[in-house]
Amino acid sequence: MRHNMPPKSDQATPLERGYIAAMTCSNAATIGPCVAVFDLDGTLTWRDTLLPFLTGYALRHPSRFKTLWRLPLAIAGYLASPDRGLLKSRAIRAVMGGDRRSTIEAWAEAFVEGLKRRAFRPAALAAVAAHRAAGDHLVLLSASPDLYVPGIGRLLGFERTLCTEVEWRHDASAEDRLDGALRTLNRRDEEKSRCLAWLRTQYPKLPVVAYGNSRSDIPHLREADRALLVNGNAAARRSAAAAGIPVAEWR
Repeated sequence: MRHNMPPKSDQATPLERGYIAAMTCSNAATIGPCVAVFDLDGTLTWRDTLLPFLTGYALRHPSRFKTLWRLPLAIAGYLASPDRGLLKSRAIRAVMGGDRRSTIEAWAEAFVEGLKRRAFRPAALAAVAAHRAAGDHLVLLSASPDLYVPGIGRLLGFERTLCTEVEWRHDASAEDRLDGALRTLNRRDEEKSRCLAWLRTQYPKLPVVAYGNSRSDIPHLREADRALLVNGNAAARRSAAAAGIPVAEWR
């Protein structure tokens, strides 16, 4: 099944460029092509995606309930040492660790397909569409795992997706099974800044416009040429104000 959405046109209309300018509180309508970097959870979507992904999988596979006793241990470990990457890995392992790649990919495809109905903020999709029509390079940058985030990138027509990668156990004589350890660093906080720096090497001389929604997005938003904090809570808004980053509400 193909999820890529075709661009509306090769060139943005004045209205579309004006939309970008309004959303970024910047002169984006006149800067020409750029790299538009979007966070996922809370920026493009109304809420988190990892918990529904894991919950949906567990409900589809009741036999996994016997392994969910590991989740309280994961949460206790997080409270003792707040490593969100470790918590993420333990949660993934508790729900689907050891399962076949084909089984997990089948659920991921169904999960992403289900997001079409009501998961995305219309204003966020309008911003994506405006950047696409302007000929900008669309990048999805998320701390959520590559179990399903690349599928969301394809669904929304992103050129490139960067997200937290997980390990698989490979067996030449059998199907891959999910290990669940993180293959990369958890792509949030300063790790997103490192991803943004890498993106600049892939798109030299192009300005970067970045969108995020949380306090943990402030480091990479600060590194962008233009940035917008959307849908942030009070703490995120205070951090954005201190960094000189404008804020907006996307509905």
